[in-house]
Amino acid sequence: MQDEYRTVAGAGVHETEVSRSRFLCAVAPAGDEREAQDFINSVRKEHADASHNCWAYVIGADASVQKASDDGEPGGTAGVPMLQMLLRRDMRYVVAVVTRYFGGVKLGAGGLIRAYGGAVGEALDAVGTRTRRRFRLATITVDHQRAGKLENELRTTGREVRDVHYGEAVTIGIALPDSDVDAFRSWLADATAGTAGFETGGEAYGDA
Repeated sequence: MQDEYRTVAGAGVHETEVSRSRFLCAVAPAGDEREAQDFINSVRKEHADASHNCWAYVIGADASVQKASDDGEPGGTAGVPMLQMLLRRDMRYVVAVVTRYFGGVKLGAGGLIRAYGGAVGEALDAVGTRTRRRFRLATITVDHQRAGKLENELRTTGREVRDVHYGEAVTIGIALPDSDVDAFRSWLADATAGTAGFETGGEAYGDA
């Protein structure tokens, strides 16, 4: 698995004009192909009167799924340059749709490639990106007496506390960079006089 990846900060739209044609690039985060396709369909519906709604998406921290469509533009002049721009910017879990309203001037293959790829690049700059990092999920088990102080210390030292459950003992779910696990185990033993349990689990991505 990749240790980190970049994606868009949120959904957004950026418009550019090239030789009187309007290019509206809508970008959004997408957790899987269904989310990407739903977003594409919603943009298509919104701009049903447009000349073209070309799209590209990259799913997976390792970019395992890469798909693109020219939607009627000459082959390889729209979807592929859009996809290449996403990959060049190291974007993952992201979908982009470029809606074109034809302005009466033909751009030629080179012009289309520059316009579609450029529209995606400008939209990424406008919307902004964020880095997501891989974390190791872990569970701390501690007695009620120490739980409040420990939870406070975890938060003040910048640890990501994901959940807290009060039962016979208190379990605190946290996320740690893999490289911090051993050092954290030692810190926890010191902080709780060796009374806390610590168990590592699966992996998840969170904001870096």
